Amino acid sequence: MDAAALERLALRYVERFATTRARLTAYLRRKLRERGWDGGSVDPEALAEKLAELGYIDDRAFGEARAAAMGRRGLGKRRVTGALHHDGIDEVDSAAIVPAVEERAVETALAFARRKRIGPFAQVAAERAVREKQIAAMLRAGHDFALARRIVAMAPNEIFDTFS
Repeated sequence: MDAAALERLALRYVERFATTRARLTAYLRRKLRERGWDGGSVDPEALAEKLAELGYIDDRAFGEARAAAMGRRGLGKRRVTGALHHDGIDEVDSAAIVPAVEERAVETALAFARRKRIGPFAQVAAERAVREKQIAAMLRAGHDFALARRIVAMAPNEIFDTFS
């Protein structure tokens, strides 16, 4: 592979997938390992930076979309921030995204509870052992312990006005 082939590969990747600079760099490094390199020194970070400057990559927009999608799935702040870090979103962009995630904490926790039929979305009240497992599931989904406990403790069909 040469410089022109690497650039074509990068362009094809950003054409097909929403990505971050870090994810594109990792992809290009993997392709270089797999296919080999015919040429001088190569810098996948510089190519990713060039594509970001051209507007093909926007880490913050990617992070916002990712956080919104995870919120719709009912995942909490810890899971979202972990995913942003894993995707290579820097601290500045992550700090700009987190307040919106925190604002929707109750909404996302209730979405998770609805999906898993926990608390007010259950058919019958859960016994203690089941409630503990439900709290653990909400914690693994990235929700705050106090919020998870409050939702799990709610009776089936109870209205959740107290969360606003």
